[in-house]
Amino acid sequence: MNIYVANIAYSVQDQDLQELFAAFGEVTSAKIIMDKATNRSRGFGFVEMADDEGGRAGIEGTNGKSFHGRDLVVNEARPRTEGGAGDRGGYRGGNGGGGGGYRGGSGGGDRGGYRGGNDRGGDRGGDRGGDRGDRGGYRRDEY
Repeated sequence: MNIYVANIAYSVQDQDLQELFAAFGEVTSAKIIMDKATNRSRGFGFVEMADDEGGRAGIEGTNGKSFHGRDLVVNEARPRTEGGAGDRGGYRGGNGGGGGGYRGGSGGGDRGGYRGGNDRGGDRGGDRGGDRGDRGGYRRDEY
């Protein structure tokens, strides 16, 4: 049985997690998920138990339990969906790309969005149409 463990203190190591669940049965593996950029714990992990009975006992025995100063959230892990993280969606429209939105763009996904692509800030409003040359000010001397 695969078990999802959340709200893990950042100081906890794989071995600590394995020792915690070993009291409930044979632990096949225990893994804290690490951030690739910072190599720091992301605060959750997975424990694989050899059998379902031990897994259920582990969930019941650890869910809500204080471990290294934090109350764990423990439940049975859901199977990964096909394609990994591609189903997250978000404002960029998942796998489809961008386009659309205020800035026009050429095709791409079905959601519009701010700008598409990987733009995560900056000029989100775009030009919104109109010729700014007739407003006077700083650009008039360019003509």
